[in-house]
Amino acid sequence: MAIPETSKALVLFSGGQDSTVCLAWALARHEYVETVGFDYGQTHAVELSCRETLRAGIAALSPDWAARLGPDHTISLPELGTISETALTREVEIEMGENGLPTTFVPGRNLLFFTYAAALGYRRGATVLVGGMCETDYSGYPDCRADTIAALERAICLGMDREFRLETPLMRIDKAATWRLAEELGGKALVELIVEESHSCYRGDRSKRHDWGYGCNACPACELRARGYAAYVAGKT
Repeated sequence: MAIPETSKALVLFSGGQDSTVCLAWALARHEYVETVGFDYGQTHAVELSCRETLRAGIAALSPDWAARLGPDHTISLPELGTISETALTREVEIEMGENGLPTTFVPGRNLLFFTYAAALGYRRGATVLVGGMCETDYSGYPDCRADTIAALERAICLGMDREFRLETPLMRIDKAATWRLAEELGGKALVELIVEESHSCYRGDRSKRHDWGYGCNACPACELRARGYAAYVAGKT
């Protein structure tokens, strides 16, 4: 039986902690869910290689989720990396730039991701786009703000002449609450899957295993994830 378009979702799925939680969240709410990842020349491209294992692990957690999980897509955006002089696309030190933004900020990244996802969703019949953007404990990225996402949603709807909904379930919660949400959605098994198989380290380091997962334990992404996990564990005691 054909699934109504309104119940189809497309998740921006990087292979990191936040996007994995968003995938579980979408599978718990929508009848059919596809995923899309972006290869833009990021130095931590190891995140892309985690995606297949994470998708298989999530499907194994629930027969309902397995039945709802559709194909995965990868979109190559090499020019984004070429024109971006950032710490995620070059051998550049991670620090605060003169513009007040961290050097890990890739200008236009989330704007492009959602726009390309909408173009893919248009063809696939998915009018719900799900992303892991968060403005509660983030690095100051302007394209992660709720106002930005709301404006982009309006622009996409106008430009595509179709109603799209951009859902950001992590927008108002911190990393500790993100770990709790993972447990609420998929129990301890989902938390363990995220710890063991996801990747969020900006340096692409998977040589060191910590309580919260793999990473260099020094970049902003690792520090944020570690603090959130510690607060999550402390809240359970």
